[in-house]
Amino acid sequence: MSHKTLTVPPSIPFPARWLGSVLQNLLAIPASHSEWLIENGCVGINRRICRRIRERLEPGDVLDIDWVPMPVAPPKAARKPTNRGPIEFLYDDPYLCVVNKPAGLLTVPTRYGEGQTLVSRVERRLKDADPKAEVFCVHRLDRDVSGVLVLAKSLDTAQALRNQFADRKPERKYIALIAGTMEPPSGTISSYLATDQDLNRYSVSDATQGELAITHYSTKVVWNDASLVEVRLETGRRNQIRVHLAEANHPILGDPRYRKDLATHRAWPHRRIALHAETLSLVHPVTGEPLTFQSSWPQEFRDFQRSASQKAKRRSGQGESHDRS
Repeated sequence: MSHKTLTVPPSIPFPARWLGSVLQNLLAIPASHSEWLIENGCVGINRRICRRIRERLEPGDVLDIDWVPMPVAPPKAARKPTNRGPIEFLYDDPYLCVVNKPAGLLTVPTRYGEGQTLVSRVERRLKDADPKAEVFCVHRLDRDVSGVLVLAKSLDTAQALRNQFADRKPERKYIALIAGTMEPPSGTISSYLATDQDLNRYSVSDATQGELAITHYSTKVVWNDASLVEVRLETGRRNQIRVHLAEANHPILGDPRYRKDLATHRAWPHRRIALHAETLSLVHPVTGEPLTFQSSWPQEFRDFQRSASQKAKRRSGQGESHDRS
């Protein structure tokens, strides 16, 4: 997901100035994609989320769009969620909830209408207590990534939280298992991310051709042929961590899209990506209270650490793995 800000030009005549039509015109997307963005709360008008396709716009109105690109054709085969267990709630109040997203589950449906998504499952659970309950997406995690995610229960709360993310206020920390060892062991990767016709992301140096992406990383554990790194996001672009680490020739284990040739590891046979959103800190949009949430490591990470550490010890007799934290 990335962010776009557009201004409604006076050149668009009123008959074509409905929100759905303007998005089609300015983004050059089909009507179905435009409608999906609006209905899923991805579009704001003058810093207020709008979910009405036929909302009338005026020249000069500012549109804030959480841009989610969609493939031109539907996938060849629908992929079933790999995790059908209960969604773990880390926090829940009348305004928002924070959950631990399992890997293998979309955050929101695409325009192809997947029925099993994190948002739909959370909303169904909340409706058991309140039939009028609604859930609004604030930020996303890739399907095969797990970890902490905040969801809003109203448009006002969603907008307030999105403003925090736009201002880079929430602190987001991830852990990742990567191929090889980063050099230097800690640092910052900064680039502009562009998107190709197959929706792959890649870095460019020209600021006019991409979105600024800043990733801070720190190596915590090194094994023989893999490492555990902590990653802190300054910006939150789609696939940002995956691209930056892959372009450094140290892709995340299990990543099928970015440097798949290096991302395969015998101790990581899982279909998921070895990336986990471990910590999220933000300010409660209503009470002003600072909140921090942490998700424990998934079992796959613990299994990998144990296997890699044991193998390193057998090779050296003293242990080749070392902790840099």
